[in-house]
Amino acid sequence: MAIDTLTCSAEMPAPASIKTWLGLAVLALPTVLLGLDMTLLYLALPALAEDLQPTSTQTLWIMDIYGFMIAGFLITMGALGDRIGRRKLLLIGGIAFAAASVLAAYSTSPEMLIFARAILGVAGATLMPSTLALISNMFAVPSQRSLAIGFWATMFALGMAAGPLVGGLLLERFWWGSAFLVALPVVGILLVAGPLLLPEYRDPARGRFDLFSVALSLLGILPGIYALKEAAKHGIDVATILAAIASILFAVAFVRRQLSLREPLLDIRLFANRSFSAALVILLLSLVGVSGAMLLVTQYLQLVSGFPPLIAGIWMGPPALTMFLAGIVAPLVARRVKPGLVVGAAIALSALGYVMMTMVAPTGSVGLLLAGFSLVYLGLGVIAALGTDLVVGAAPPAKAGAASAMSEMVQELGAALGVAIIGSIATFIYGRDLASTLSADLDPSQLDAVTEGLSTAIALQESLPASVIEQARAAFVSGLNGAATVAAILATALVILSIVSLRHVGASAADDPN
Repeated sequence: MAIDTLTCSAEMPAPASIKTWLGLAVLALPTVLLGLDMTLLYLALPALAEDLQPTSTQTLWIMDIYGFMIAGFLITMGALGDRIGRRKLLLIGGIAFAAASVLAAYSTSPEMLIFARAILGVAGATLMPSTLALISNMFAVPSQRSLAIGFWATMFALGMAAGPLVGGLLLERFWWGSAFLVALPVVGILLVAGPLLLPEYRDPARGRFDLFSVALSLLGILPGIYALKEAAKHGIDVATILAAIASILFAVAFVRRQLSLREPLLDIRLFANRSFSAALVILLLSLVGVSGAMLLVTQYLQLVSGFPPLIAGIWMGPPALTMFLAGIVAPLVARRVKPGLVVGAAIALSALGYVMMTMVAPTGSVGLLLAGFSLVYLGLGVIAALGTDLVVGAAPPAKAGAASAMSEMVQELGAALGVAIIGSIATFIYGRDLASTLSADLDPSQLDAVTEGLSTAIALQESLPASVIEQARAAFVSGLNGAATVAAILATALVILSIVSLRHVGASAADDPN
């Protein structure tokens, strides 16, 4: 098949054609799929836990290894796409993603599922930079490119929001593994329509692929993620300290190498731009709170309120609608109001939502919980729509690809860290409260099951006293309240950061004088 290679031109940029807009719709497919896969398991988790019997630590790894691997490999895959072709990498990644999805769907042990989710993350890392980089190539008119990037970011957030509903619909009729098979028809459409509607692009000035930089980037990211996760779950010990030190040392070596290369894997000089760095921090930490809260909300609906997956998914509809509407309205408001103020106001509403979640009780609080989570999701919609454009717009046009890779990396990392950190805080409080309130006499195996987590306690509820289940539910809600308190404090800090650090950004991120 002939390759239609895009090249830079000094002429007036041509408006996007109908084919280009159709190509954007094709690029939305893997984008929505990646968002779906971040959250699709949230409602499937109780059924999965009953079948595979993972420990609480294995459960967190099942949930967040996907996002960690995406974050670890994004920079590498973005550079690889520049060299072999971004469309080619997108299609190869789609095939790998479908294959890994089948492996995950038919996993027979927690270890097998963790491995499959890790492969899904590596495959996902090929999709994210390819989609956004192709958008940057396809849309030459800045206003159209901003609109396309906003649409791309909103589709990713929409996929995250729709995950619980889609999961609920599937689990009403099928087993938990069906949640992974959603990828197959999406990848099928991508493989057919992609070569017809998407142009190919290779960086004509690309340098050699520095494998040493790739190794340093992975060694700088993955041990640090492990240290954060284990410290949040088990506290600080020798292993976490060594992993954190190794991560810092390799990260420093990575930065020094990038500064010495003529064609670096990642242009570190971008971080000298204050707006660029602030926008990345806001994207990262906002998604930490949102993804952790989503995990707890979906578990509350099923394990505390007792809703079946479909009903729980339907309850998640109003927050998803709030997020979607916010994503549409935010770019329009940002044309007249400084984006920093828009983002700050949206995160302030998210902070209010977290405060409402701290008031949730074991009974009679579904409305309060979902009202609070709707405000949290409103903030996500605004950040998804404006955050990526702020990051890309703050970078020089020649560095848009590197800025895009960083934007994607911090979003994936934030979503995965949210499950690890916020989820671990809730688990810690659950265990602490349960240990202080558990009154029934249980044998050692029952005690281990109950203290492992609410999902394992519910799975064995027929063999446990009703009072124990009620105490476990109360302890889970205490964990949710405590995690929401941490998220509210984090969101309040981000409000200040948004208003102060982004105050110079005008109606267009590209106008940032910094």
